[in-house]
Amino acid sequence: MDLSRLQEFREAVVQNIGRVLVGKSGAVDLVLIAFLCSGHALIEDVPGVGKTTLANAFARSLALSYKRVQFTPDLLPSDLTGINFYNQKTGEFEFRPGPLFTNILLADEINRATPRTQSSLLEAMQETQITVDGCTRQLDQPFMVLATQNPVEATGVFPLPEAQLDRFLLRIKIGYPARAEEMAVMRGANAGRIETVNPVISPAAIGGLKAVCANIHVSDDVLAYMMDIIEATRDPSAFALGASPRAAIGLYKAAQARAALSGREFVMPEDVKSMAPHVLAHRLVPKRPGLRDSAGFISDLLAKIKVPTEDI
Repeated sequence: MDLSRLQEFREAVVQNIGRVLVGKSGAVDLVLIAFLCSGHALIEDVPGVGKTTLANAFARSLALSYKRVQFTPDLLPSDLTGINFYNQKTGEFEFRPGPLFTNILLADEINRATPRTQSSLLEAMQETQITVDGCTRQLDQPFMVLATQNPVEATGVFPLPEAQLDRFLLRIKIGYPARAEEMAVMRGANAGRIETVNPVISPAAIGGLKAVCANIHVSDDVLAYMMDIIEATRDPSAFALGASPRAAIGLYKAAQARAALSGREFVMPEDVKSMAPHVLAHRLVPKRPGLRDSAGFISDLLAKIKVPTEDI
């Protein structure tokens, strides 16, 4: 198992994106984990912290095709999937692909689109295909949705439904930069340099790195620990909606990817604890009002669950 190659790849991506996004290696790692797990990520943060820059630089680092769609209330499903149009020269209908036919799609301000348009992403995110006029077409591989939304804004937005949220493997917060980092940004340390982000890997080599993550060992004790966490979220006295089986699979894969990026051939409980908030928090609906999306309720849940201490 070539973990050293995976770590070198991770370092190259972090340094590459660091040219245009200072001090956010943690967020880059999370996007990388979602990608290695063939998942999607919801980047939720206030405007101006670098969400779009992160998505663009990530696609450039992997030499993948990238498209950005600004979600608005008048955006139609066909604006994403594409349309069949009549070609007068040939006398036949032809399909014009929409922006979903790319490797990495930035769905900017996804919660500004209507539920109808949001739902047009469900098939693409789960099955990497779209259906237009009864004809199903496969999307490009790899395919990843990086969606952004502002958690503070409440006017003119349509909250993502539970089915949509469950399609996102991870929810990521970029956060404000540290004081010294922001002062460097103010001096123009990373301004207007997206063109300096060059590929660090060929698309053909990506499949091998994903296979490395998928082969990371998970012991029975650690698997049971994951299941304890998942079952705790299904307590009807605390949660109106608990973690789905899709969320359980996501936690398993994300812990594997984190372990691989850390240079280990096995998953440790710390991998599970680190990934659980990003995998689970956006999928759960606590019964007590005001708890959703709070930073602490997943941590409180994890604190109550016994962590395996035997050799793994």
